[in-house]
Amino acid sequence: MDFTLTPELLAIQDLVSKFVDREFTPLEDEIDAADDVDPLLMAELRRKAVGIGLYAFNLPAELGGAGLGALGEVVIGEETGRTSMPLSETVGRLPQSVIFATAEQREWLVGPLVRAERTACVALTEPDAGSDLGGIRTRAVRSGDKWVLNGSKTFISNASTSDYIFVLAVTNPQAPLRNRLTVFVVDRDQLQGIHGFRKLGWRGYHISSFSLDNCMLDSGRVLGEVHGGFATMMASINRTRLYIASRCVGAARELLRLGVEHAGLRTTFGKTLASHQAIQFMLADIDVELEAARMLTYQAAWKVDQGAPDARIAVSRAKLYASEMAGRAADTVLQVYGGAGFMADHPIERFYRDLRGYRIGEGSSEMQRIQIGRSLLAQKA
Repeated sequence: MDFTLTPELLAIQDLVSKFVDREFTPLEDEIDAADDVDPLLMAELRRKAVGIGLYAFNLPAELGGAGLGALGEVVIGEETGRTSMPLSETVGRLPQSVIFATAEQREWLVGPLVRAERTACVALTEPDAGSDLGGIRTRAVRSGDKWVLNGSKTFISNASTSDYIFVLAVTNPQAPLRNRLTVFVVDRDQLQGIHGFRKLGWRGYHISSFSLDNCMLDSGRVLGEVHGGFATMMASINRTRLYIASRCVGAARELLRLGVEHAGLRTTFGKTLASHQAIQFMLADIDVELEAARMLTYQAAWKVDQGAPDARIAVSRAKLYASEMAGRAADTVLQVYGGAGFMADHPIERFYRDLRGYRIGEGSSEMQRIQIGRSLLAQKA
């Protein structure tokens, strides 16, 4: 299996790498300290991403996207993993569920999203329902030719700043999960009680809760099929998990670079840190785990692109291992830096905080293990 990148993907990799270095790196410390980003700055960064043909890279060409396969997304994710969460958002990885948009929705919803004139986020999680979509309590009930939504969502990324929120709600309570839910496109001004959370990491990246109180929508706000919300959302989950795995690979790569650089410069007991075998072993372990995570991620991308029947489990393996590997890398490099790594003068402590979230978001490590374990047991049945 050859994972050599094509000339096209190498060019994309170089483009994204330079974009991150030029546009994002100089802003990281300021945004992290403020725990906020100027909306005008975010809009400008999105316009720049559109200008270089990067924005909406994960959408098919017929929707105005770049039409990249899973491996192309991984290449981009590895580069954006070197920067902070809020800045990486401006590259333009859009909710992939818009592939279910009708011709009319493509005009007022998809077009403005692809052109970075509007933004959107996805709202699945509720106070009593995270990875377990069967626990969703938000309801949507028909009222004439309208739908009325009631319920609440929590830990929703960018709910307070997005123009549109894709809300998953129960529309057929007695049906099996696959036929129980529907996705609705809700305007931000229809949300009530928006509450922003303070977080361990991802500073400047807004995560909020909100409620819906008799929120009325017309039938044109249904994304995908009525009662087909499970399929609408699940169509994007594998690619999102894969993208997270690639971001973790990129973050670990940057951490290793910083660790090697510091070890070569810092002197203790009359010689550089790099001269101490203990430090060499620490860096070597990161290198081995990084390569293992990259191969798992690339293989999963290849399986997704090939439509392999075990692609879903391959993605779970990649997301599980890469997210946990990156956390170990951050911890080790912080140890290499010593007291300096614990200070905010270096980016190590930001990586340490930020990477922790990836073991929870888009399916926790435990959920990935459940998926992998079930697959193994099913093969033995």
